[in-house]
Amino acid sequence: MKALGKLLVKSAIIPHLAANNAEDVVSALGNRLEDAGYVKNTFVQAALTREQSMPTGLPLMGDANAAIPHTDIEHVLKPGVALATLIDPVVFQNMANPKNPVEVKIVFLLALDQPKAQIEMLQEIAGVLQSPEIIEKLIKAENAEEVFQILQAQSQ
Repeated sequence: MKALGKLLVKSAIIPHLAANNAEDVVSALGNRLEDAGYVKNTFVQAALTREQSMPTGLPLMGDANAAIPHTDIEHVLKPGVALATLIDPVVFQNMANPKNPVEVKIVFLLALDQPKAQIEMLQEIAGVLQSPEIIEKLIKAENAEEVFQILQAQSQ
């Protein structure tokens, strides 16, 4: 689990985000990545457009579901991952069955510059998300540093 620990952008970690919908979350995270110099100004809109046709909501076993939005490599300047935990869940559509809504409490926004890297990162994040204990720690984390440390510990 080395890539996630290296690519997580500390300034793009937003614990306890108040958001009304999936668009708010993707915009907030994408804007953080843009401000940090990781993505082009086309990234947020491209991620939102992709989410409509290829949703990324992921139902999990525990109380909190996740979403892993991302978009094409041409919108990325350098690879990075943003993360938000949400005060209240927002609806993303299910990646396996797009007609089904998924109430999401944790969102990883991927900005990757290699197509192969997306598959590897999705697998790595899926591994993290299989642990209800890690998800609970992430959701309870009070600040970006705490979230960063939890994921760094998983990346060893």
